[in-house]
Amino acid sequence: MQQVKGVIARSKGAPVELVTINIPDPGPGEAVVAIQACGVCHTDLHYREGGINDDFPFLLGHEAAGVVESVGSGVTEVAPGDFVVLNWRAVCGQCRACKRGEPQYCFNTHNATQKMSLAEGEGAGTELSPALGIGAFADKTLVAAGQCTKVDPEARPAAAGLLGCGVMAGIGAAINTGGATRGKSVAVIGCGGVGVAAIAGAALAGANPIIAVDIDAKKLAQAEALGATHTVDSSQVDAVEEIKRISAQFHEGAEGADVVIEAVGRPETWKQAFYARDLAGTVVLVGVPTPDMKVPDLPLIDVFGRGGALKSSWYGDCLPSRDFPMLIDLYRQGRLDLDAFVSEEIAIDEVEAAFEKMHHGDVLRSVVVL
Repeated sequence: MQQVKGVIARSKGAPVELVTINIPDPGPGEAVVAIQACGVCHTDLHYREGGINDDFPFLLGHEAAGVVESVGSGVTEVAPGDFVVLNWRAVCGQCRACKRGEPQYCFNTHNATQKMSLAEGEGAGTELSPALGIGAFADKTLVAAGQCTKVDPEARPAAAGLLGCGVMAGIGAAINTGGATRGKSVAVIGCGGVGVAAIAGAALAGANPIIAVDIDAKKLAQAEALGATHTVDSSQVDAVEEIKRISAQFHEGAEGADVVIEAVGRPETWKQAFYARDLAGTVVLVGVPTPDMKVPDLPLIDVFGRGGALKSSWYGDCLPSRDFPMLIDLYRQGRLDLDAFVSEEIAIDEVEAAFEKMHHGDVLRSVVVL
């Protein structure tokens, strides 16, 4: 066992704390990873606010890259010294999804068996709940070895780690879930980190037009920089009508975009996405709703009559072992600008301030660099 510094949320709504934590030596199927960088994701704020569950205290951070320090028995996926991006869905290989050749939908993903804990002070010895099974706002963390995806070590850690959650969620929503390809039109409602990543994914796939929708001019500018061909300020115009108008300019007779990605997670924007898609088009929900939200009132005849598909995208329907190395290669080739998502690099004791900046929409990503 060793002791390192880590950022915890001790109770609902309380400011985060930098404390000393215990990291067990890796057991069977586990790995200890020395963290080099970890993005500050909105999900971490959800944990702090009690929006995920109430298993406090939480060890926050999950969007991370680092170097494997040690592994337990039976680990073959990675070895000490490997540069890895952490993922929060280590596939089991045995469930019905895995056995039918769709491991990206694994129904039995897993995390490390052992628990990290508080080392000293109030609550010493208390087991920690790592955010998304990772807990990477720390010098080191303990994870299941399957949560480590080996990638090109020449990649910049602050950029590479973002594939661990938000960027992968957005790119995957466009390509894996939405099926964006050449010849298809794509609209993205909500241009935060995930939405802008969806725009980057649509651009990678060759979609045209790519329509970004938001109420914040700064976010629309970021979307344009990462591949949007058109921007729509939905505080000034009807977003649905604008998406229809732009789509029809490129595809005669179109009644909306082929793929509409909702990256806000609210009923009213999901309803906009529903009506902004073309006949037989696809709606992808990647914004995370709260448990109390309901599907908006829609005439069932509209659901039937418009055809197509209504999908949710969980982690961009990604398979980390397949998608992370590919996207890092595209980054290294200059075809995917992961660096553009890094708004600032911060120290581990600046997470609380980063939450405030994120709340005000001032950053795509603050990244803790260790």
